Amino acid sequence: MNRGLETYMTVEADSFASGDDEIARERVRVEVKQLLETVFQRYGFDFREYAEASLERRILGVVESEKLNSISELRERAVQDDPEFLDRFLRGLTVNVTGMFRDPEFFLAFRRHVVPLLRTYPFVRIWHAGCSTGEEVYSMAILLHEEGIYPTCRIYATDLNQAALRDAKDGVVPLCALREYSENYRKAGGTGSLAEYYTAAYDRAIFRSSFKERIVFSQHNLVTDASFNEFNVILCRNVLIYFKRPLRDRVHQLIYGSLCKLGVLCLGNQETMRLTPNERYYEAIDLDQRLYRRVG
Repeated sequence: MNRGLETYMTVEADSFASGDDEIARERVRVEVKQLLETVFQRYGFDFREYAEASLERRILGVVESEKLNSISELRERAVQDDPEFLDRFLRGLTVNVTGMFRDPEFFLAFRRHVVPLLRTYPFVRIWHAGCSTGEEVYSMAILLHEEGIYPTCRIYATDLNQAALRDAKDGVVPLCALREYSENYRKAGGTGSLAEYYTAAYDRAIFRSSFKERIVFSQHNLVTDASFNEFNVILCRNVLIYFKRPLRDRVHQLIYGSLCKLGVLCLGNQETMRLTPNERYYEAIDLDQRLYRRVG
């Protein structure tokens, strides 16, 4: 930790110890609120309704990585016209935890329960919202290829983070991660070998370019942007957990309006349709793996 940030955190800790914990917390809340308002007004990225605790941790992480002394200094840095800083800032604030066939039980359930439904369509549109660096997008492409329906599919992979999208378009993953990814692929019901789908080059694995032909990578912000198509499948996994309740409800409305009748919604394993605005319009396909079908 840099000395400036260490001092900043020490001051906060001293405030807590002296009984002024609420004053210290309020100071942090005010600084975070000012920072997020500045980012929204200047760049249009709206983090104001993200869950506070995890967002504060990520903001402090950006303060440290930029070698600044406080959140206020980060705000001053944010008003400067520096696209490279904005990329780093967004990468720090957005959650980019992902991997090939992450949560293999989900992909196995998708293969068993959703693919048979997709076979009934002449053309399938899939929206992967919050695709991060693309590992799960390529995982889905491989699954659809093995099930013989990839030629009839188009995957729209979106994220608000342009830097993450550039990585996703490159289709490159660390070679050292392939052992774990191969095991996930096997557990997800893979019918061949993951090695069939990439080329090793030095310390990297590059996915076959043919997979990219049916994937559209594009920037889209779930917080501020509107629907852009009607989809047979929407994957929005492990994204909504970072939003406050009002924002979650708005995003659920966006998803509902983007999903065709009898379309499938895929949520993360810590997310649910319970108590959402359109809960009554969905039925569970696989409740454990958070697969839902729109019926109304």
